[in-house]
Amino acid sequence: MKHETNTLHVYIFCSVYSIFVVPLDVEYLLISPFSLSLSRYLYCGEISLCLEQATSLHKLATKYRVQGLQQGVTQYMTQNLASNSPSGHVVEWYQYALQTGDVALRDSCLQYLSWNLSSVLQSGEWTHVSNDLLMTLLQRSDLILQSEMELFAALEAWINQNEPDALTAENALRAVRYAMMPPLELFRLQTQSPVLARYQESVRDLLYQSYQFHSSSPLHMAKYFDVNCSLFMPRNYLSPAWGSPWVINNPMRDDRSTSFQTQLGPSGHDANKRVTWNSLFSPRWLPLSMRPMYSEQGSTQPTRVDGGRLRIIITPATSSAEFAGVSFQKTVVVMTRKQGKMVVRHVYNFHQSTEETGDFLVEADLHRKTSEYLVDGSLHLHIVVKPLYQTLIATKK
Repeated sequence: MKHETNTLHVYIFCSVYSIFVVPLDVEYLLISPFSLSLSRYLYCGEISLCLEQATSLHKLATKYRVQGLQQGVTQYMTQNLASNSPSGHVVEWYQYALQTGDVALRDSCLQYLSWNLSSVLQSGEWTHVSNDLLMTLLQRSDLILQSEMELFAALEAWINQNEPDALTAENALRAVRYAMMPPLELFRLQTQSPVLARYQESVRDLLYQSYQFHSSSPLHMAKYFDVNCSLFMPRNYLSPAWGSPWVINNPMRDDRSTSFQTQLGPSGHDANKRVTWNSLFSPRWLPLSMRPMYSEQGSTQPTRVDGGRLRIIITPATSSAEFAGVSFQKTVVVMTRKQGKMVVRHVYNFHQSTEETGDFLVEADLHRKTSEYLVDGSLHLHIVVKPLYQTLIATKK
C-alpha cells in the first residue's frame, strides 16, 4: 500500500511538471527517495530536507522545471553554507552550481569560500578544491585569512595531496603574493619548502621583486616597478600588523571610539614603523540633508524624522610625510555566528568613512538583542588597513 501511494505521488509529480521521456519505473527510482517530501510540497507548498539531499532535490526541480522548488532549494543552500557537515559541502555545491549554471548559488559559494578562507583551509574540503576553483580563489584580493604565509602553507598541502601537473602548480605558485610576506619568512620558504624548491625557477622573478620591495622604500620602488600589480596588493589579513578586532557591546546605545596601531606598510622598509588609527562608531549619524535647518528668525524648519544611519570613521592620529605615494584602504569585516561558529556576514571597503559605501549595515536591526548581526548582544567587527601604492614610473617621450 505504501509503495502504491508513493507511486501515485510520483505519477502526479511527473504528469504535472513534465511529459514522460523515460519509463515511469526509472522516474520512480529518481524521485522515490524524496516522494514524501515532494508530495508535501505538491499539496502544502512546504518541504523539509537536509544538507545531503540538497543537490539531488535541486536536480529534480531543475529537470522538471519546478521553478518555485528550484528557487527554494537554492535559497536553502545559500542560507546553509556555514552549516557543519562531516566532509564539508560548500566546495561540492560550488562545483554543482558551476555545472548547472546556477549563477546565484555559484556566487554565494565563492563569496563564502573567499570570506571564510582561514576556516576552509583548515577543513577537509580544501584538498578537494578543483584546479579551476583554486586559481579563481588565488587571484582574488578580497580573500580573508590570517596572512599570505597561511595561504602558501595551504597551497603547499594542496599540491602535495593532489599532485597536479607542472603547469597547474606553477600557475598556482605564481598567484601567491610573496611581497606580502616578511623577508625572513621568504628566506625560510626558499630554504625549507620542498614545493618551492621544486618549482623555484618558475617563481624566481617574483621572489627577486619581493626582496627588492623589502629592501627599498615603496616610493623609490614605485619609480621602477608597477606597484599596482597583484604582487604588491594586500589581501584582507587578520594578523595584528594589519588591523584589529573591535567588539561593540549594545551598539545602538551611543557613539564609541577606539584606537589601534598597524605597520606603515608591509615592506621591510616600513614594517617597523607604526601608524596609530582612531576609529569612531556612530549609531545615529545624520547627513547634512537630514539635519535640522534653521531660518533667519532662528526657528527650525521641518525635517525628516529619522534615527540616523550607522557609520564608522577611521583616520590617522597624525599626518606624516611618509604617507606620500600611499593611500590606505580601510576594510570593515562584519562577523556573525551561524551554526555555532563565527562567519563573515559583510565586508565594506572605504577610504575614510563607511558613508562612502552607501549601504553600511542598512539591513541590520541592531535595536533587537536577537538580531542575527549580534553575538550575545555585541557587534563583532574586524578592521583591516591596507596600504595601496601609487606607481611613479616615468613615461618615455
